[in-house]
Amino acid sequence: MSIQKFVDRERELKFLEERYRSGRAELIIIYGRRRIGKTALLLHFAKDKPHVYFLATEKPYRENLKDFQKLLAEFLGDELFGKVQFRDIDELLMAFSERVSDRVILIIDEFPLLIKHYRPALSLLQKAWDLKLSKTKIMLILCGSSVSARETDVLGYKSPLYGRRTGQWLLTEILFPYIREFFPRYSGEDLVKVWGVVGGVPEYLLKFNPNEDFDSNVVNNVLSKGAFLYEEAEILLREELREPANYFAILEAIASGRSRFGEIVNATGLDKSLVSKYLSVLQRLGIVKREVPVTSTAKEASKRGLYVIKDNYFAFWFRYVFPNKTYLEAGLAEEVWNSSREDFNAYLGHVFEELVRNPEIFAKTTGFRFTKIGKWWHRGEEIDVVALNEREKKALFMEVKWKELGRNDVRRILTELKRKSELVGLDEWEKEFGVIAKKIKGKKIKNTWDLGDILG
Repeated sequence: MSIQKFVDRERELKFLEERYRSGRAELIIIYGRRRIGKTALLLHFAKDKPHVYFLATEKPYRENLKDFQKLLAEFLGDELFGKVQFRDIDELLMAFSERVSDRVILIIDEFPLLIKHYRPALSLLQKAWDLKLSKTKIMLILCGSSVSARETDVLGYKSPLYGRRTGQWLLTEILFPYIREFFPRYSGEDLVKVWGVVGGVPEYLLKFNPNEDFDSNVVNNVLSKGAFLYEEAEILLREELREPANYFAILEAIASGRSRFGEIVNATGLDKSLVSKYLSVLQRLGIVKREVPVTSTAKEASKRGLYVIKDNYFAFWFRYVFPNKTYLEAGLAEEVWNSSREDFNAYLGHVFEELVRNPEIFAKTTGFRFTKIGKWWHRGEEIDVVALNEREKKALFMEVKWKELGRNDVRRILTELKRKSELVGLDEWEKEFGVIAKKIKGKKIKNTWDLGDILG
């Protein structure tokens, strides 16, 4: 992600700036899924500060160490430092710390790759931190993907670094309103369409051409063989996960509508314990989530969960790319997209619901103060959004419509919503009702919002 397209991330930058200004030694771990913008964030944060940025690769440990040493020597302006034979990372970092007295940021990107083939490096880094670095003004930042950081025990409870880190941050997608900065000419409706295809992953947003219309972008940059986003889902799963074929089977099952645990087990033919394990990994990675009715008790939640693909790019890919691979490989991208348009509009209805349920967007759009938000369903009845203020016993029930509504439509929806709300319970609570739609004509009814309000 280029500096010109560095958007959102105010909270992340504030967190890093506060840690930088502490003046104390800091050991920070930044993690998140691949392509989410971790490197861009760290380079943006460090650009006007004394820093060394090192990107670990698949090279052997000793080769990575030499590359890191070379960068440290360049920072010090000391050729002799670059020629010293350091046996391990602890010696290298302790020697460097003895040569600096001011605030310096050391960034080790893709840190899990550095220790992948030499696990003792983790304990040696702990040794360097305990003996030297923790007594300096160095700000050490370790960066890695969500899964690799966990699988290499960087974040695990048993990790040598667990008690040493002074902070960590899970980097997630940018918020929907910010994608306007990538596509200043797009309408609000087109922005939702883009969101439904690639979500808020900066690297993916940059693959779309803001000067092309939405349909051309989908055909040329997602559905066409050779395009980055055509195979990205497969590449990411193979890079991040062991046994990718099993994850493919699970994601294919969920994308086809099998949302209950038993249905996924039956569709994949995998053992229950394996499916449970794989679903947990996919949830940590942010690709899948488990939904329960927002009013469920802990006991009810354990039985009534539904699995959905949370990541919009993966949801789109498994719905429109993977099932049509035979045709797409034959160069029929336009034909596939033309036959998918009607279904895509239905798909956008689910995307819009998820968008509205985002806590930050919902709070900013409606102004309703809540402690819990989600959807509700029971025995064939469903409410798109239920926001609960448990302290004040107030509830806001919302219907979400990916269509244009008139006043009569809104009144009809509100009447039906009040009926369904009685099934939820909350008899002693103060209740409000509302509608959010793609567009509402003459918005004079209380608690009605549309896409324009979400975009501000």
